[in-house]
Formats: sequence, C-alpha cells, structure tokens
Amino acid sequence: MTGGVDGRGRALALCRPLALCGALAVVVVLLAGCATVPTPGAPDPGAVDTSAPAGATGLRRAFPAGAGADYQLGGAYPPPPGTGIVVRDSTADPAPGTWSVCYVNAFQTQPQDRERWLREHPGLVLRGGDGEPVADPGWPDELLLDISTPQRRAGVAEVVTRVVDRCAAAGFDAVELDNLDSWTRSGGAFTADDAEALAVDLAGVVHARGLAVGQKNATDLLDRLPARGYDFAVAEECVAFDECGAFTAAYGDRVLDVEYVDGPDADPAACGDPGGRPRTTVVRDRLLVPAGDPGYVHRAC
Repeated sequence: MTGGVDGRGRALALCRPLALCGALAVVVVLLAGCATVPTPGAPDPGAVDTSAPAGATGLRRAFPAGAGADYQLGGAYPPPPGTGIVVRDSTADPAPGTWSVCYVNAFQTQPQDRERWLREHPGLVLRGGDGEPVADPGWPDELLLDISTPQRRAGVAEVVTRVVDRCAAAGFDAVELDNLDSWTRSGGAFTADDAEALAVDLAGVVHARGLAVGQKNATDLLDRLPARGYDFAVAEECVAFDECGAFTAAYGDRVLDVEYVDGPDADPAACGDPGGRPRTTVVRDRLLVPAGDPGYVHRAC
C-alpha cells in the first residue's frame, strides 16, 4: 500500500519498523530491561531514555506558520511552486528547500508489515479474548499495538525510535506520529492515559534528535499533548468535521490541515471559511496519488 485514507480521513503510508531485539546503532539506550519489575523509588523500567545525544542543541527549524503545504504520503514528487511544508513517508527523502515532515505510524502496524510484527514482536501486538490479533476495524490489515503496560510501551518505542532515527538521518525537520487514538479501537485494552504516556516518551525521542514532533488528529488529546512538548498538529478534514477551532485553540497557527476530495473536480468549499480553518490548509485527493496521476488533486487554500 503506497498511501491513501480511510473513512475518517486518516492517512495511510509506508512505514517499515525494524526488529525489536537488535542492538541500536544510536547513542540513546531505549530499554533498561523489558522484564524488570519496578521497586519503590526505582526508575520506571518501561520509561524511554529521551536524553539528547551529544551535540543536540534544539530543534532544527520551527513550524513555518502560514506556509503553503503538500501531503505526499502516496509517493514523493517535486512540490508545487510556493510550497513551504511537505509531509512524506519515513521511507522517502525530505523535499529540498522545504520544512519536511516525516510520517511515522507509531501506534499501529502498516499493512505490509503485519506478518513481520507477528513474527518478530508477537508480544507487542494487541490480542483479543480469543488470542487473535486485534485489527483496526476501518483498516483490517493494520494491527493495533499493545501499549497497556510500561514494558510494552517501551518495546513499541524501541521499534518506533529506529524509524525516527531514519527520519533524522535523512534530514527531515519534524515527525508526525499517527494513530495516537488507537485506544478508541482497543475495546478497553488500553486507555487514553496509556496513549499519552507513549506519546510523551516518543516526543522526547524526537526532540532528542533535534526534530519537531507533531500530533496527528486525536482531538481527545488536544488538552494534553501541547502541554507535554508537542510542537504542532496535523489535522485531517478538520473543516469537514468541524474540528479546526479545537486544533487552533491548542496549537495556534502551528496546524497543518489536509482536506480530502474524491476526484479532480475538487469542491472549492473544501478549503472552508478562511476565518474558520487553519492558515496552513491544503486540499488533496483521498488516495494521495503523486503528481501526474489522473486522480491527482492539490489545491492550496
């Protein structure tokens, strides 16, 4: 699957997490022992070390509020003239001359990685009462990751960190973390508090590499994550779902809104009222195909 969105507008793109148990070729050590039982006063064994590596002096560049944007999860291509923000998958290279955002699916597996997670990280995949993996009902090829305990969150963080390392090494300026709201599809197996705990750990990982970290959708966390270090937000269809005000109240002008249409005859109304949508809003085709494809749509609002 090269990209696309489900019924809610959640973008789906390539993300290739690597093996959990291999030694990391980075300065930060992520796990202090997966099976350790915490003792009173001792550090949380599931906590991720988010200390900055030597030489880290802050974010590379801050969100360029009001800049034109493109959302290229379906394949990389030269951005349209005037584009200042480009989001691409973690397997792609950043767009030269733009504030480049690296897409990372942090809370669920990607369809092409389903079997790899089941084979290499079976204890990190959420299981139902019948022992079978729990899939996202709106996208059955995506499995939910089990973030119900500190140890499991640390395991997920280790895998995701390897993807973040690739984003940093490639030269991206920021990371967008997707599926923060997977707890709403977990049948009560874990909660918003569990999601927040992992989201905060991952924010530390991203910041330690000098990158900005972005909240993807998940309006229920808008009263939590901005205060816990998140720098900007990516909102999908906040005009269509009347959520833009909630995002701008939390992040001000540091919001990228992506509105979707189903074909090249895009409805100009998708851009919404200039007074009610984020300054940085772009209209894309729902399948996020590259420029040159017959279904390609890109309109800056």
